[in-house]
This record gives sequence, structure tokens and C-alpha cells, in this order.
Amino acid sequence: MFQFLEFRVWPWLSLALIVALFVVIWSIRRHRSPVLQVQAECGIDQLMPSLSGLTLSTAVEGNSVDILENGAFYDVLVDRIRAARHSVHFETFLWKPGKLSDRVYEALVDRARAGVPVRVLLDAQGGKKIEQDRVARMREAGCKVKFFHKKSLYTLGVLNDRDHRKIVVIDGLEAFVGGHCITDEWLGNAEDHEHFSDVSVWVHGPIVHSLQGAFSENWAGETGELFVGDAYFPVLQRVGDITIHATFVKPENSAPAVKILHHTVLCLARERIWIQNPYFIPKREAIEAFASAVKRGVDVRVLMPATSGSDAPMVQHAGHRHFETLLKSGVRLFEYPHTLLHQKLMTVDGCWSAVGSTNFDDRSFDTNDEITLSILDRGIAQRFDAIFEKYLPRATEVKLEEWRKRGVIHKLKDNAAYLLNDIL
Repeated sequence: MFQFLEFRVWPWLSLALIVALFVVIWSIRRHRSPVLQVQAECGIDQLMPSLSGLTLSTAVEGNSVDILENGAFYDVLVDRIRAARHSVHFETFLWKPGKLSDRVYEALVDRARAGVPVRVLLDAQGGKKIEQDRVARMREAGCKVKFFHKKSLYTLGVLNDRDHRKIVVIDGLEAFVGGHCITDEWLGNAEDHEHFSDVSVWVHGPIVHSLQGAFSENWAGETGELFVGDAYFPVLQRVGDITIHATFVKPENSAPAVKILHHTVLCLARERIWIQNPYFIPKREAIEAFASAVKRGVDVRVLMPATSGSDAPMVQHAGHRHFETLLKSGVRLFEYPHTLLHQKLMTVDGCWSAVGSTNFDDRSFDTNDEITLSILDRGIAQRFDAIFEKYLPRATEVKLEEWRKRGVIHKLKDNAAYLLNDIL
């Protein structure tokens, strides 16, 4: 009799343990979403101290910004790595074999062999296809190479937490931030399905200290190693007139800084919000903030890939779940069918911009480690808006009446994909 009861109880006990483990893992990154009822008497052009303070950062003046699009980004990046004299810090999410891998690998190895400290941090999931013999040769040349959150018991609770940042810091004097990854699809000029569109920025000035600090956060988390001195944190002088703050912190029990930033600015816009993002899946509070912005007379537009242009069609289907609500509120949605538009850009009122690695979805806002630069400069905002307008003629605007007529299979895909939106 005892053995029979033991046999009956054991499956339920196992199930209870699995559920308990799931709850523990889920609760590790749980936080309260921000309430989007922010009001201000002044425009966003006067609110950089507030935005940086809310996101646990500091806005710094005196910077310069160069915008680098598509494959041309790598010409500058590789040249600057090869020019490094004191340090190279390289952090990225996706690295796959190919021509681009060869170029970046050779530049990093060249600097390490020249005696320059080179640190490379790759996400363990995004970098799983990098050739292991290549990693070994980088290490033999003197590069320190680490993988973020490799599978182990130690990382069991954070395996869904990926390092999605793309940061390169050279000599502590200059840095690159954006969406570019190390795969051959990022070469070219977005001319077809095999060549993606993307935007990164090349920055100089005091903001580079913040970006070095962002790299240090995950490097120290994986290795315990700290670095100090002029090779990493030199005195930085003013080199321009642009104010920037870096957003990347993930505090306990509060929304990550990138989420607070992207959501807060929706409440501050007075004229327009233009978004370019590859994975646009706003939560209910953001959808309501978009609707409120339209009611205030704000021109809200979103440019994203269509399912035919995306590298992850199911993510686009998940985003479709709320298209009707957005369209009814007056938000204008545009889908680009020709290739993946991977740039993560946002401009507000023609004077403020966001650029970085952050997608407009739950995975970026709630789970991944991300970085976004908040930039106050009308010239930069105009350049980002010009990129929006460049792709717009070949995009298709989604119209409410036509959208309501989409097929049953399409609707089923949208609703099924949305059920998985937290992990897509």
C-alpha cells in the first residue's frame, strides 16, 4: 500500500518542484512596469536632466556623433580597431562565420599581437556559431574572449537574459553603439533580402566614459576583472556641442532604464514621434501612451519590416496582435517588405533621438541587457528622420479597413505568436 501511494504521489511532487523552479526563475527579473502618466510644462529639449536622472545616468555635453549606415559601418570600425594603441573593448550579440567575421577577427588579432589589450565579450547564445578554433587563435594571440551567460547551473536562473548590446570602445577615446552584428547579412547596402539595413553611431567626447562603464559592467560580471588608468579612462575633452546620456542600467525591482526611457518620451512629445524598429511589440501601457500622444496632436509613425522582409516572421506576427488598436488610435504603421530594417531609431519633436541595440518589445525592455543613447541635437534627429523617409517610398502603409479584412490564418498566426512574445 505504501509503495502504491509513493508511486501516485511522486509525479505530483515532481510537477510541484518544476512549477516552483519556474516561479523562482520568473521572479528573478520581475519588476513593476512604469505608469505612463508623465506630464511636463516644457518640451523634451529641456528635459535631458530628467530623462537621464530617471534612467540612472547623467547627461554629458561636448560630444560629437557620426552616423554610419549599413555595410559602410564596418569600414570605419575595422580601421579604428587597427588604429588602436592602448585598448580595444568589443561586445556584441551575434557573430557568425563569413567574410565579416574574417575582417573583424583579423583586426582584433592584429592589435593583440601588437601588445594592445583586447577584450571580447560575446553572448553565449548569439555567438554559439563562431568557430571554436577561431576563438582559440584569438586567445593564443593575446585576446581575452569571454561568453555571456554560458549554460551552467550557475546561470540557470538567467539563461533567458541575453547580452544584446553592441558596443566597441577604442583607447577609451571613441566608441561605437548601434544595431550592427557580425554576420555577412549586415554587409552591402540593404539592396535585397540577403543584405540588411542598420544604423550605428560613432561617438567622441565625455560620453565615452559611460560606454566604457557599460562594457565594464558585463565584463566584470563574467570575469571579475576591473581595469583602470588612461588606457581605458583617459581625460576626455569637449569635441563638439551634442548632449548625450547612455541608458543601460537594470535596477532590482524597477523597470530597466531602456524601458523607462522609451516609454517616458512617449508622454513628452508635442509634435511627432517617428520610430524605426525591427521588432515592434508594444505593451498595453505604451499603446495607451501612443493613443494619448495622437490625441495631443502628435504625428506618430512606425516603420518596421513586413513578415516578408523580417528574419523572424513570427515576431512580426506577434506585433500584428495590436495593429488594429494602434490604427484606431491614429498611429500610422508602415511595413517594409524588401529586407530586414534592423535599425533601432526613435526621434521626438525633431530634436531628440534614441539609437542603440534596443528593440521595442518585451524581450529588450524586460529581459535582455541593452544599451540606448539618448541624444539631444536637431541635426542628428533630422539625419535619422531622413533615413526614415529614405525607406518610406518602398514601404506599405497599413490601413485600418484593409487590415480588418486580413485572412483567418493570418489572424491565428498573430494571436498564437503573441502568446510567446516574452521569449521571441
